[in-house]
Amino acid sequence: MKIGIPKETKERELRVAISPEVTKNLISAGFEVLIQADAGKGSFFSDQDYSSVGATIAPNENAVYSTADIILKVNAPLLNEVAMMKKGATLISFMWAATNTDLVEACVKAGISSFSMDAIPRISRAQKMDALSSQSNLAGYKTVLLGANALGKIFPMMMTAAGTIKPCKIVIMGAGVAGLQAVATAKRLGAIVLVSDIRPETKEQVESLGGKFIEVAGDTSITTEGGYVKSVSEEFLKKQQELIFKHVSEADLVITTALIPGKKAPVLITEEMVKNMRLGSVIVDMAVEQGGNCPLSELNKTVIKHGVTIIGESNLPSMLSLNASELYAKNIQTFLLHLATKEGFKWELDEEITKGSLITHNGVVVHPALQKK
Repeated sequence: MKIGIPKETKERELRVAISPEVTKNLISAGFEVLIQADAGKGSFFSDQDYSSVGATIAPNENAVYSTADIILKVNAPLLNEVAMMKKGATLISFMWAATNTDLVEACVKAGISSFSMDAIPRISRAQKMDALSSQSNLAGYKTVLLGANALGKIFPMMMTAAGTIKPCKIVIMGAGVAGLQAVATAKRLGAIVLVSDIRPETKEQVESLGGKFIEVAGDTSITTEGGYVKSVSEEFLKKQQELIFKHVSEADLVITTALIPGKKAPVLITEEMVKNMRLGSVIVDMAVEQGGNCPLSELNKTVIKHGVTIIGESNLPSMLSLNASELYAKNIQTFLLHLATKEGFKWELDEEITKGSLITHNGVVVHPALQKK
């Protein structure tokens, strides 16, 4: 079985699907590895790093796509990249299939099988394959550093001969993987951290990291799936906004992390709330690629609105490309070795992890959620 790793083509993307260490592990497991020249450059892995562990360096993407039995990527491939794959090959990458119907159709047309890293079930035995968590962890850390860099003040309380500096107040909206890592990072830097989440079960996790939980009365309209909020009523969002208005107005830094899979991100920070924030305060909107938790956010831009700096970076893991690639590579190694051996894929179609992540198989849509549409 020949594994192919093309260079990522998405704008602002510096990650690569596998590291030299994982390349060595897969070759030891009996796979061949073909990687496009300079594919690892953005993550500080040289072609020599890969060739020294037994990988073959390909001159261009076509040489990878046209010969590999398995294509490993970070981002969803472009339609022309899918068309380059040989019939019967298998793609493993983030696909976001529910909202990327053109890609699914392209996989069907090309006669390939495809697994989506974002669709791996969030169960205990799949934790080592959970790329959403590994990348969100790094993103949560980076948001705090971006916010700290944009602020005109320090995070911790500092007592000096010239006077005492009060600690920063940070409000984090969403206590998922990214939000909890942001809490931990901000606390280590000495800030006062308050956290809002519509899932009451996250309160204990927030408090264990030293954060204060902003509690909103429960709502029967809230539904969750795979650890994410699937839907929430407009009435509840309004209640939440009213409760956090005061906290946001007093905050030095606000970090928003709320996403609803397959839907536009909910608005958590309104323009009116931004107007009431202190001059010089900062918002980091992690949901900017899905419309943003703040309507004033702009994709991949840092803007100043009403005296507030709003950071809208869409690819935070890529800003920590070395670690992000290393972790993603471990995720994909565990996933691949669960699915296949050097002889081929097992195709255990009723097995929970396979069934949850397999989008197309031999040119047919097989994922249950997509078949219903």
